[in-house]
Amino acid sequence: MRKLEKLEIVKNVGSSWFALGVNVLVGVFLSPFILHRLGDTAFGLWVLIFSITGYYGIFDFGIRSSIVRYVSKYTATHDIEEVSGLINTATFTYTFIGIASMLVTVVGCVYIDRLFKIPPSFHSTAQFLLLMVGLSVSVGFPLGVFGGMLEGLQKFYVINWTNIAAVVIRGVLIVFYLSRGSGLLTVALITVSLPFIASLVRAAFALRALPLTFRWKYVNRKSFRCMAGYSGITFITIIAWNLRFKTDAVVIGAFLSSAAITYFYAGARLVTYAAELVGCLAQIFIPMSSQSEGNVRRLRQIFIVGNRACAFTILPITTILAILGKSLIEVWLGKKYVAQGYPVLMILIIPHTLALMQQAGPRILWGMSKHGKLAVVTVLEGFANLVLSLLLVRPLGIDGDALGTAIPLLGTFVIFMPWHLCSRLGVRISTFIREAYVLPVLLCIPLAAVLLFMQRSIVPHSKQQLGVQLVIGGVVYGTGLAWAYLSNRALHTGDLGAPAAPLELEPVAPRLESVS
Repeated sequence: MRKLEKLEIVKNVGSSWFALGVNVLVGVFLSPFILHRLGDTAFGLWVLIFSITGYYGIFDFGIRSSIVRYVSKYTATHDIEEVSGLINTATFTYTFIGIASMLVTVVGCVYIDRLFKIPPSFHSTAQFLLLMVGLSVSVGFPLGVFGGMLEGLQKFYVINWTNIAAVVIRGVLIVFYLSRGSGLLTVALITVSLPFIASLVRAAFALRALPLTFRWKYVNRKSFRCMAGYSGITFITIIAWNLRFKTDAVVIGAFLSSAAITYFYAGARLVTYAAELVGCLAQIFIPMSSQSEGNVRRLRQIFIVGNRACAFTILPITTILAILGKSLIEVWLGKKYVAQGYPVLMILIIPHTLALMQQAGPRILWGMSKHGKLAVVTVLEGFANLVLSLLLVRPLGIDGDALGTAIPLLGTFVIFMPWHLCSRLGVRISTFIREAYVLPVLLCIPLAAVLLFMQRSIVPHSKQQLGVQLVIGGVVYGTGLAWAYLSNRALHTGDLGAPAAPLELEPVAPRLESVS
């Protein structure tokens, strides 16, 4: 590998992990700050509106994924005409999508107080908030073309550093204005303005890296068919993803109250942070699998060691959340959110852990272009999620909504995913479980023992007490993990139908979504 290529990888991967850390830290700090100054109802309304507009992601139709793929392909062959056709056609399509989504927003503003249980004093605020966020998302569709261009050009560091700058500036401005008595709409204006400015900066970088001409003649049916042909299954997956992760706040807001969303958020957000960390790691398995297509031995190694790496990441987090979850919520948001937030956390963390332990599997299917069945199963899971949440939210409250998410997720990652991948790759299920998960589980036993022992002496109620226990637990787990890597047990694979060998993980920059 050339020195320039290594430098590019370091910039991409390093900036991705740093951006993730900044996003999480700012989010952890801002959530209680905003909550305690706006109150439960306003904060719940904030989460609700962003959940509603999150469904606008369906309107992407998988176009961005085709931009990434074909920009990379055409620039490799120096086919500027094809790139121009692709980008012009995508921009034209996204413009109409943005207009359509803005019309949906206007209709939503008229009926929002009838669809959700919002206190009368917040009706006008909810309408202005939805209009503001909806406009931002609508404009973001055509501007998103430039982010796709940068990904296709492997310039992830530009996206990451603009995200970092936007997140930090957003945090500073929100703290400044809330400290001086500003309200929810000011916070929303800051939140939607910074990504817009970041998108303009990315557009400047993208057009500098790949100078293109925007003309009507480059908008053509060939490019549109090319995008549509690739993005079809991606569109199905987008629908499934929105059904899986965007329904909770909407269901709770429709059947309970906007304040109840805040209590659900107290537990669910911790799970989301864990998922983002594992997802950032798991993205590297898509290109690795794509490069190894046809090499069954290599794919088996990626399957085993990739899932083992995901387990190394999520299992200690799950252990900490299970044992210290009440203290984390109390220190983070406040004691009154523990009683309802912790049960939500425990309901969600178990199925999410089983899913996150297997995140190499879906990436392998995507890399092999064999993800059709996965897309169908994920859609079925999403609809089951919605139906169960609707059935359980009235009798069981926010716990019922959490169960509606947890049960279908368990079905996908207990019944379908491991058996489907093992069958496709020719690996026994018992071999998969033993090779991928026994070592990560064993390394978490000392961590759990130490945390439980400390809990018998001191239950942490302050940042200092919680920090001490987290540091001690981290040292215990880190020592075990270091031993696993230094002894070559972390990357070693046993008999998978091929000679045993350690897997060399090649770093590839993952795509990182902004964390709110």
